[in-house]
Amino acid sequence: MGTAFKKFSSNPTIPPLDPARVSILEEAGLTVKQLEPLGVEIYGADVRARLPEPAIKALEEEMAHRGFIVFKHQPGLSADELVNASKWWGAGEIHSTHGVHPATPGMNRDIFRCSNDNRHGILGVGPQWHNDGSFEAATFSHSAYYMARAPEQGGGTHFAHQGAAFDVLPREKQEFWERLVSVNSATGVTHPVVHTHPISGRKSVWLHLGMTGGVIERLPEDGLSIDELQQKPADTGQLRLLNEDEMKQLFNDYNDLMNASFEKGYGIKYQYDTGDLLFIDNWALAHRASPEAHLPADQQGLRIMDRVTIKSRQNLAPHFGLPQYIQISRPHPLNQDGVWQAGGVGFRWKDDIPMQN
Repeated sequence: MGTAFKKFSSNPTIPPLDPARVSILEEAGLTVKQLEPLGVEIYGADVRARLPEPAIKALEEEMAHRGFIVFKHQPGLSADELVNASKWWGAGEIHSTHGVHPATPGMNRDIFRCSNDNRHGILGVGPQWHNDGSFEAATFSHSAYYMARAPEQGGGTHFAHQGAAFDVLPREKQEFWERLVSVNSATGVTHPVVHTHPISGRKSVWLHLGMTGGVIERLPEDGLSIDELQQKPADTGQLRLLNEDEMKQLFNDYNDLMNASFEKGYGIKYQYDTGDLLFIDNWALAHRASPEAHLPADQQGLRIMDRVTIKSRQNLAPHFGLPQYIQISRPHPLNQDGVWQAGGVGFRWKDDIPMQN
């Protein structure tokens, strides 16, 4: 564990299942199981048939608070059935930005097929902590992960609750991160490093470790709280780019914060069964593929996962009056020294790790 782990001393909080929402789900014929420390398993559903609207709303709220839900025992879903169930959340539309692998069922444009065998899907997806769709202004509200075939030797997904992660940061680091805005290396879209979740209302950290080309800091201003500062447009003299050493510190601290989740009680290493359909709230939960997920099929067994991404109801907008997009392929408009790196995987904060996301 990195040295920064010692600084994460506060107790994280993830609320238990809400009894009123559990009652709604039980009325719909579902059985719910609270996972620890986060997540919910759902039994008794057949996602081929749309759930009642009150149950859908209750599940979306549980995702916002507990990060993810898993519909157990959903074998043999077709591409259309998976896509239709994914439309229950967010804006009720699919938001697809990926390529289509030749093994994708029906060559469905909305299915992103991942595997540990390139004959069956895309290799090496998601080794570092990230949120899906960080290159979009309206970054996906939710993502679906359907385990069409679970490997015999593990190969799950690691999840970390980003609201609880903010809780454990020391106050001075909370205040610093709340004054930061990341710039995506591929598209130049900007996102706050700390945002307020639109459903739970929790302050949550948010940073893509594999596709960030720069980070802008809003300098503090005497007499203004952080909330007032975030609402006040900044002039150019109040903005600066983080330099290389500061970027490495930020990225390593964030990585340590996510890694610390398993010991501090706000992360889980989820192992799938074949037929599991897992949905995450992509504004509340960071994730990465477990290292075992990328082992070749002859070592761990064949792994096939289908991902679907759901359109958000709103943009994940930056603070301080910054534009939603900055042309990162051109010199920084502030003409400052600091990291400003376009394309590829963005700023490489560590030399010995895979950066594909």
